[in-house]
Amino acid sequence: MAAKPKGGNDAIVNRKVRFQYHVEESLEAGICLLGTEIKAVREGKANLTDSYVRIRNGEAFLVGCHIGAYSAAGQANHEPRRERKLLLHRKEIDRLAGKVREQGLTLVVRKLYFKGGRLKAELVLARGKRTHDKRATIRERQAKKEMERAIKRAR
Repeated sequence: MAAKPKGGNDAIVNRKVRFQYHVEESLEAGICLLGTEIKAVREGKANLTDSYVRIRNGEAFLVGCHIGAYSAAGQANHEPRRERKLLLHRKEIDRLAGKVREQGLTLVVRKLYFKGGRLKAELVLARGKRTHDKRATIRERQAKKEMERAIKRAR
């Protein structure tokens, strides 16, 4: 699901987030990576499916993100599924931890992208959708496609 888009854009997107969650708010965070991990992300070898953010001991960690091996690294490669530290201010971490704990929200990474040569993560504070919500989303998408097809045929 998280493929590198064509056209020179180096964003890795978790497209399932909008389908599985109601997005409440989003924010940007830095990410601590090894050299081989950055190079692998630039090659598009990252996958955000089934990844989430865990707050532990006042620090935020990205869990479940798979960054594949860098082709030119040889034996000096990194572990693909290790936990990676997210760089946030203390107040942001405390606020997010409170919302996750009290309101039952989930913290998920929706997108990895480069900004000024550094890798950033778009964190999303979200509430999980129920099955009927997902069905409604599918129905809306189908209706929109049918309307677009009808407009094309009318031309």
